[in-house]
Amino acid sequence: MNFHESISPGRFSLLTRLSHCADYNSNRSSGLRSNMQARKNGDLGRGGLRAKGYTSHTELTKMTLKACLIARDAVSNMRELFTTPSRIAFLAIRDCEKELDQIERYIDEHLPDAITQVSELEARKLLACLKFITDLERIGDLVLGVAQRLQSRRSLPQRDTDGLAQMAAVLYEMLERIHAGFASLDLESATRVLRADAEVDRICHALFRKHLADSSARRSPLSFEVLLMAQALERAGDHAKNLAEELLGLIEGHTARHPPKRIPTL
Repeated sequence: MNFHESISPGRFSLLTRLSHCADYNSNRSSGLRSNMQARKNGDLGRGGLRAKGYTSHTELTKMTLKACLIARDAVSNMRELFTTPSRIAFLAIRDCEKELDQIERYIDEHLPDAITQVSELEARKLLACLKFITDLERIGDLVLGVAQRLQSRRSLPQRDTDGLAQMAAVLYEMLERIHAGFASLDLESATRVLRADAEVDRICHALFRKHLADSSARRSPLSFEVLLMAQALERAGDHAKNLAEELLGLIEGHTARHPPKRIPTL
């Protein structure tokens, strides 16, 4: 199977074809605010991911990079929902979540065979792909959950909307850097993602303090919804942090959680 020839033209719905546009920040009026063009040649066919033939480690790596873009696109569309309610943006998020599920199943199925035919370095990268897609799939689930809550609410207080949108903006940048870092094995990209996670936590904690300090807000169903959305975005940030730690491990040979032990000098 040729990775770049495996897409079926009928796989993408109209809303997804509309989202073949430039990055979110380049043109806010250009439809879905989604960079689907970057992955239009992916391995997603009408019936899901094709599973015939040998899958090389290169194809699995490219698929993981595409999954980074898909998760980023989901966050981009979620940012749109915070400012402008859009059924199209919601459907695009749902489509991204389904694609991430498909890629996770595909990698899980094909990685065991591919990893037995590669060098040690390539095997380490394939293991990173497996860990990457697990976290990316969870990010897709969390973003879809936030989008579903937004769809069920006509409006949120502006201050809450601003805080949640800020969290989404930071998460978008984290995933952008994860993609770039994994593509080029760039250490700086990984470390910047680790630092950005603290900003997601800070905004989340500020929202919690605001709502918990207000006795009337504590009894409000809307306040509860805002806190659930903030918690989901904070957890998505944690998954992006996991990706950065895995990237550091791939580059440096050890994970940020388990640095090499220092041998005491005599």
